[in-house]
Amino acid sequence: MGVSRLDVFYRQLLLTKLFIGGWGKPEDLKRIFEFRKIIGDREKCKTLVPEDYPVYINKTEELADCHIHDGFFFSPLEHLVPGILPPEAVKARFQFIVPKRWQKNRPVCIQLAGTGDHFFWRRRTLMARPMVKEAGMGSLLLENPYYGYRKPKDQLRSCLKNVSDLFVMGGALILESTVLLRWLEREGYWPLGMTGISMGGYMASLAVTNWPKPIPLIPCLSWSTASSVFTTGVLSKAVNWRQLEKQYAVNSVYEEEIINLLEYCGADSFKMRNLPPLEDLLNLSEELGVSAGQDPKEPIQSQFGGSSEGGRTDVFVSSAGDGPNRDTLLRSGSFSTQAHYRSSRTGSGLNM
Repeated sequence: MGVSRLDVFYRQLLLTKLFIGGWGKPEDLKRIFEFRKIIGDREKCKTLVPEDYPVYINKTEELADCHIHDGFFFSPLEHLVPGILPPEAVKARFQFIVPKRWQKNRPVCIQLAGTGDHFFWRRRTLMARPMVKEAGMGSLLLENPYYGYRKPKDQLRSCLKNVSDLFVMGGALILESTVLLRWLEREGYWPLGMTGISMGGYMASLAVTNWPKPIPLIPCLSWSTASSVFTTGVLSKAVNWRQLEKQYAVNSVYEEEIINLLEYCGADSFKMRNLPPLEDLLNLSEELGVSAGQDPKEPIQSQFGGSSEGGRTDVFVSSAGDGPNRDTLLRSGSFSTQAHYRSSRTGSGLNM
């Protein structure tokens, strides 16, 4: 499929190059790839974030139709892989927009940011406040690493300096979403769901693959991999391919060591496994005893575990041969899910 005219027009509005710093430090790539082996296992990932991980609210604003709470916490990735995040991104910030009066339940949807969505005003104005008005639903807006308050000082706009930044962003958002889901559960909010547009939808998909309970997921304008956006899509002309090719050729560590840390992603990785019939999915809420009157703090046990390989939920794609090419170069540049739809089952009746 070729690049659309809309993609070409959108690219003309982008004046800066992506990955001007290249692949990133080899030691950082090695560390994040090793950590991927842990975070890619759902059973192991469940224990990475404590149930009582501290979350703080430092400001509350009352508007005509809602309350807006500003909060923060420190990214678990900083504790698990120290120094991998830039200093500006260690502190994770969020806005929590809730109705002044709740209806029967207290539903909340976590919204992750799409490409170029800095700070909170866009999601707050276009999504969160209309959801309060129309559905009585709260929204929690998490700021991505490398965006807004979490943007490194030497980064221009939304253009990540290194390919490794994509890996770090994905790993951080998986863990940070877990922190927020657990915090919302502790505070009695239910049902919970996740959504996002474009990159935000993709990152939301990653986050729910490591959540052990059924949860609604609405990924908008996203897919099970982000590689095509960089290799053939709207951002392909923005990637600094010359710098990446030069760095790969000059420093043998990328070919001799780092590429061996990647895993080949075969076609079977995108097949849905352990998926019950549609009627079972439609009756999932009833079977699990999840109803509008259930105590939101009561734990819900998922019927659907990981695959027989130990719950692995992500696989990276690597290229073979003497060096990378445009079609395969960045397929490993994000935490791609092994079963995008398998782990995003709707089990709580959250309407978004």
